[in-house]
Amino acid sequence: MRNPAVRLLIVAVSCFAGSLGLSAQTSGNDPLEISAAHDFGTIRHGRPVHYTFTLINRGTDSLRIEQVSASCGCTTPEWSKDPVPPRGTGAIKVGYNAAAEGIFEKTVTIVYNQGKSKTIVIKGQVGKPMSSAPVNSSVQLLKQTN
Repeated sequence: MRNPAVRLLIVAVSCFAGSLGLSAQTSGNDPLEISAAHDFGTIRHGRPVHYTFTLINRGTDSLRIEQVSASCGCTTPEWSKDPVPPRGTGAIKVGYNAAAEGIFEKTVTIVYNQGKSKTIVIKGQVGKPMSSAPVNSSVQLLKQTN
């Protein structure tokens, strides 16, 4: 595909489909069907969040998840090592620790069936940290009288 406009259109449609939560499946012979992305929205600072992606084996053979790796240490994937039978379902639980304030977008790469791979995304925004306690004006009054 040499036409840059067509290439850009395909990328834009892929990103739009992912934002709608559509399948990350890319070809007819790919057995792994999984949502392309999850948006946590705004989450509280310092409060870990989790989302479980459901996967479907659309193939005729067992689906073996070999490895699931995150783009950084703030994201933790968990998955079963058991094969997923044809037409069966499995799960990949992805956690995010929400330690840093601001917008985040992290990728998780799934390696399956002898080296095939697919990338999913988690994203959102971590709100500002809440103060530990409100200011107590009585303390200043006590300091002045002693």
